[in-house]
Amino acid sequence: MITRTLAPTRTSLPRKAALTGLGIAALTLGAKIQVPFWPVPMTLQTLALMLVIGLGGARLALSAVTGYLALGLAGLPVFAGALAGPAYLAGPTAGFLLGFLLAALAGGVLVDRGAGSRPLGLFAALLLADALVFASGVLWLGLVFTSASGQHPGLAAAFASGAAPFLLGDLLKLGLATALLARLRAGFRRA
Repeated sequence: MITRTLAPTRTSLPRKAALTGLGIAALTLGAKIQVPFWPVPMTLQTLALMLVIGLGGARLALSAVTGYLALGLAGLPVFAGALAGPAYLAGPTAGFLLGFLLAALAGGVLVDRGAGSRPLGLFAALLLADALVFASGVLWLGLVFTSASGQHPGLAAAFASGAAPFLLGDLLKLGLATALLARLRAGFRRA
């Protein structure tokens, strides 16, 4: 059984704009909320991304992520740090942010095709989306980003600093997102 997302394919432009705006707001808020976690603090941004993907599917998620990145590129303070603008999207976290686009597309398509109808399928779709964020981020950090010393850290160092410390936290966020989305979807079916 295929479940409908909050952003059905046929909807009015004002509704699409409102849902996209809510998605952008969720991504921004998630970026600003830091959770003390060992060994490094983390934000709730990937939780927000997974909720947007799970609720809206590919179209809404891509619209929200594209809008979010455009606002940050334009200099609005939407990212986790205080900085924004083109320089931020050339920094060490740029690959993770660009990975949001891949996650929105892949995870959203799976949700649109029915992965959200069962919790295990939804978890798998969100796990793939999160893996794409990490893969993009680690590739950027290890091969593209140049550190202050003028070196590329390499993939092993990039994974050790940019992914490994966050894996447990992201698994917890994926579980939370799956549980929240399952409850929300059950509520929508009853309504």
